[in-house]
Amino acid sequence: MREAYQTDYKLQVISAIKANDSDTLNSIYNTNYPKIEALILKNNGTIEHAKDIYQEAFLAVWQNIKQNKFIPNNESSINGYLYTIAKNKWMDVLRSQGFKKTIVVSQLHHFEIKDEENNGINDDILKDKRLEDVMLAFKNLGNACKSLLRKFYFEKKSMNLIAEELALDSASTRNKKYRCMQKLRQIALKNN
Repeated sequence: MREAYQTDYKLQVISAIKANDSDTLNSIYNTNYPKIEALILKNNGTIEHAKDIYQEAFLAVWQNIKQNKFIPNNESSINGYLYTIAKNKWMDVLRSQGFKKTIVVSQLHHFEIKDEENNGINDDILKDKRLEDVMLAFKNLGNACKSLLRKFYFEKKSMNLIAEELALDSASTRNKKYRCMQKLRQIALKNN
């Protein structure tokens, strides 16, 4: 009995997808989007990232079904396939060099050295120069500060977890992070 249901479902859904049935496509689209959005938001993404990745994944599933590259047995196999494609696409984005640069810049936004007047110099050039200064300053920090800042800003570990790893209490760890940021600022300003 169950096999008959799966065969029925398979034929109906595959036929509907191949015929571009808007109700079926909308149902699949709307059912799965929240899971993909949650996945991407939890992993350094934005809603725009989620929409883009989901759109690409959905199109890939649609094309693969139309071309008989993927034949779903039931609704959950479509959902799982769609989730897997979206997850893999998001992992590719996270691994990409452009995204790593974006993360670095976004993690250092609070560190920007403020100029009251930039004498008409292009703002992007200034940002690139500041980022270079910060990265150079970071290289000149002591290992303890580098390790702490790397754990907090790049590995996104909580202060409590970092405190545990360093065998310190949370307040001491926060003070240490503050002193490291001050030192990083001083080095960057001195290099200018």
